[in-house]
Amino acid sequence: MYTNASSAALLTLQELGLSNEYVYPAFLFGTLTYMCIMFFNLLLLITIACSAKLHRPMFILLFNLPISDMLGATALFPQLVYSIVTQNRLISLPACFVQAFLVHFYGTGNLLILSAMAYDRYIAICCPLRYNAIMTPLCLVRMIIFIWLLNFSIIGTLFLLLKRLKLCRTNIVDFYCNNPSLLKLTCENTSVNNYYGLIFIVFLQGGSLSIILYTYAQILHTCVLTNQPDARRKAIQTCGTHLTIYLILQINTLATLLAHRFEGVSPLLRRALGVSVLIFPPFLDPIIYGLKTKELNSSVL
Repeated sequence: MYTNASSAALLTLQELGLSNEYVYPAFLFGTLTYMCIMFFNLLLLITIACSAKLHRPMFILLFNLPISDMLGATALFPQLVYSIVTQNRLISLPACFVQAFLVHFYGTGNLLILSAMAYDRYIAICCPLRYNAIMTPLCLVRMIIFIWLLNFSIIGTLFLLLKRLKLCRTNIVDFYCNNPSLLKLTCENTSVNNYYGLIFIVFLQGGSLSIILYTYAQILHTCVLTNQPDARRKAIQTCGTHLTIYLILQINTLATLLAHRFEGVSPLLRRALGVSVLIFPPFLDPIIYGLKTKELNSSVL
């Protein structure tokens, strides 16, 4: 028998399944992971902000990535570690909506930022003589504002469509709140939400992938034609770092979204994929950029 969850104070997140002996090790691991994510990303932000030689379009665009990563990590870890130590998996409906909004805002933001960075690398490598004329400070500001406004518009519309639905269940099927798990709480027709979700996936995932494929095909072509081995090596190293980070996020995100749309997918696998989206990119992004980008590496040291 279903209850009206729209007026209910609390929802129930999926149980973590931790025995008593693993509660405090899990709490410690989650807390340390969150602290490491915040420290590494703050270090990246401070390095870019304080080093004058990094005040270039590539690194100014990169500056937005740790901000997005910290939002994603903060959406998951504080609530998760609190529920681990208290063994309380209840969450209020407003808090659930906020968590879900931040989770999707983070994922969409990262894909948009990485797509903009791919465009920057394309201009820098394929049109070096026109780079300063194209990537002007005004153009850069417009790109950053457009990224965050588009992100807010896409995710805001997603949750406005969700907010109009009346919920009749209270059990979230995932370890944290997200749009697909909240949709499963409603007994109303979700066709509009599903169509918007599909358009959202095609537009965002397909659009960003198209940008990456086109820009990297042009970059690869330019690198093959260049007669300067040092320039070719630097271009491949920079683009390889960016491509690694993009693929980690793209594959994880797409797999998680598709897992919600196919009933045959194991719930355990779906939950593991969902958590990995919020752990691996925020943890690995600053480390990979710090180790693989020469300018950042030398600035930190």
